[in-house]
Amino acid sequence: MILAPNLCFRTIPTKLITLKQQKDPPHQLNPVIPTKTKACESFDLHKELIPYGKAWSWQKQIVKQKQALIQEHEDCPDSLIILQHNPVYTMGTGSSEKFLNFDMKETPFDVYRTERGGEVTYHGPGQLVMYPIINLRNHKMDLHWYLRTLEELVIRVLSSSFSIKASRIEGLTGVWVGNQKLAAIGVRVSKWITYHGLALNVTTDLTPFNWIVPCGLQDRQVGSVKGLLQEFQSSTLRSEAVKPISDDDELINISYKSLIKEFSEVFNLEIHQKALDFGEGH
Repeated sequence: MILAPNLCFRTIPTKLITLKQQKDPPHQLNPVIPTKTKACESFDLHKELIPYGKAWSWQKQIVKQKQALIQEHEDCPDSLIILQHNPVYTMGTGSSEKFLNFDMKETPFDVYRTERGGEVTYHGPGQLVMYPIINLRNHKMDLHWYLRTLEELVIRVLSSSFSIKASRIEGLTGVWVGNQKLAAIGVRVSKWITYHGLALNVTTDLTPFNWIVPCGLQDRQVGSVKGLLQEFQSSTLRSEAVKPISDDDELINISYKSLIKEFSEVFNLEIHQKALDFGEGH
């Protein structure tokens, strides 16, 4: 069953036809830096498995709150939710069911059609999902800049924490190592408030990706940080040793701390931890 709200939104395109890789993809993106570092409330659930529908509801409530603040000409700070999901497939507004390799009457997991851009993807344990709910008026009112900045923070995480050299592919959204996509990005922006976000495969079981065509890309693969580290450790082509990291929890913790650090730096935000309070438990 496809689960979706009774809403109508315009999709932000995140998929283009061009598959040519940039010869010299930029590894540094200079964000627009405000004159003063602003605060960002962070809801840290990175060790928990949160049902997709609940996290989606949280995002929409926060967006509504921020839009009300803007309407009243009050300060509208940024927010960030970071978590893991129970196994689920999500689709963008314009996603095609032709990219589902299963019968919709017998879905392996719940399927949600959302208002984000992009085609179908999978979320599950071992994948860190970041939902930045930020007011682009505080940064730069440019969707291209926002998407490239999300990619930049993942590229920095992979480089600084794992010595993994990742890049962009021209015409596509996401972060890649060779032909493997490690991070998927799909966003929605409403009145310059962002939601949805990015998903980084850290220790994710990649098997469920076989039941879909991830992001609608027939000739591309999906990878994970853990899988790449295992490949690098066994490769004779590596010029430098990679420190073995065998514990999944350690990989998740390292990735989480690095994501928070790089998010803070690329958006020039001071992170403040806060508890979610929407009258329901998580």
